[in-house]
Amino acid sequence: MLEVNSIDLHYGAAIALRQVSIQAVPGAVTCLLGRNGVGKTSLLRAITGAHPVSSGTIEWEGEDITRLPIYERARRGIAWVPQGRDVFPLLTVRENLETGFAVLPRGQRRVPDEIFDLFPVLKSMLGRRGGDLSGGQQQQLAIARALVMKPRLIVLDEPTEGIQPSIIKDIGRVIDLLRSRGEMAILLVEQYFDFAQELAQTIAVMDRGDIVLSGRREDLDEADVRRRLSV
Repeated sequence: MLEVNSIDLHYGAAIALRQVSIQAVPGAVTCLLGRNGVGKTSLLRAITGAHPVSSGTIEWEGEDITRLPIYERARRGIAWVPQGRDVFPLLTVRENLETGFAVLPRGQRRVPDEIFDLFPVLKSMLGRRGGDLSGGQQQQLAIARALVMKPRLIVLDEPTEGIQPSIIKDIGRVIDLLRSRGEMAILLVEQYFDFAQELAQTIAVMDRGDIVLSGRREDLDEADVRRRLSV
């Protein structure tokens, strides 16, 4: 399980996170909601090791990983699908997928057939460059690349941003399938409550660097959550 305990995070003198705590467990989707600029991506950067925390601890599978670099966290099964997808535009779809091999032992460096069961469109585009794909196709590629790493925790930063509704539904189905297997913890950052409500078992809402509301989906007041997300 992932346990984030009372972390602070600074960018220079500016504080982005204040005493933030959150958990993610295998077999469940934990969804982090909030308006733009409230610290959601900063929290993911802290969890994945992209930015150091100023105080507090981050534990994964019983190990304190607070000071581990990003590549060591990836080797421990933590995969990050960043906002904006960040596929390599000049690499082919196949080559983008193969970048996930970096954290795997040599004997496991293959793209599982299941990737193409989850995202059939990618199989017909293996030779196309990542930059030639549509936004929705790039998002599917970014998630598939993370899954090639065989993660036990996957962190997704606004996977629905700028995506057409049909692909949003496909991504939702994949997330729910991964959750149902009970082997992977999923931390999902979103702005849209309806998408989160459909998938999440636990919801946390951020505002100004703090988690201001959290609990099981069925225990939270929907009107209160929506009010905190409105601009």
